[in-house]
Amino acid sequence: MANVLVLASNNAGKLREFDQLLRPLGFELHPQGEFGVSEAEEPHCTFLENALAKARHASAATGLPALADDSGVCANALGGAPGVLSARYAGEPKSDARNNRKLVDDLLPHADKSAYYYCVLVMVRHAGDPQPIIAEGRWDGEIVATPRGNGGFGYDPHFLLPALGRTAAELDAAQKNQLSHRGQALRMLVEKLR
Repeated sequence: MANVLVLASNNAGKLREFDQLLRPLGFELHPQGEFGVSEAEEPHCTFLENALAKARHASAATGLPALADDSGVCANALGGAPGVLSARYAGEPKSDARNNRKLVDDLLPHADKSAYYYCVLVMVRHAGDPQPIIAEGRWDGEIVATPRGNGGFGYDPHFLLPALGRTAAELDAAQKNQLSHRGQALRMLVEKLR
C-alpha cells in the first residue's frame, strides 16, 4: 500500500515531477488543494524556513505527511536578490514578465551577471516532526538581458548556462530536470528516503 503524501502546492508541473521519482518508493502524492488546504504564509527570509512552514501547514491541515519546496533565483551582484521574493519580485499581482524586466534592470549597473537557482525541499512525517528531511539543490548560470527559448517558466528565458550556451528555457524537459536545482534536490531527497 502506498504512503499518502501531501504536496504543499497546487502546481501541476511540480506534482508530475515529484510523483515520477516518489511513486517507485511507495509514495502516493496529492496536491494540498485536494484536501481544501489554503496556501501557507511565507514570511521568512530563507528558503528553508518558508519550505518548512509550508510543509508543517499542509501536514497540520490534513494530518498526513507533507512535502514542500521553496525555490528562486539569486543574483550575486544583488546580494542574493530576488531570492525568496522571486515570484513577487516586481510586486503583485505576480508576473514573470515584470519580474524578469526588474531583474534585468537591477543588474544593468553591475558587471557581474552571475546568478543561481536554489531549491530546498522539506518533508515532514507530521506537523510537529522534530526531524524533517531536508534536501537542497543549486544551479549556477548568469542572467542575460535578451530572453531566449520557449520552455520552462519564471526566469528561465533569461537564465543562461554558459557551458551549454543555452538558457534554461531552451532545454527540453528531461535535460532541465536532470540539471536543475529542483531536480538535484529531488534526487537528494529520494536518496535520503531510501
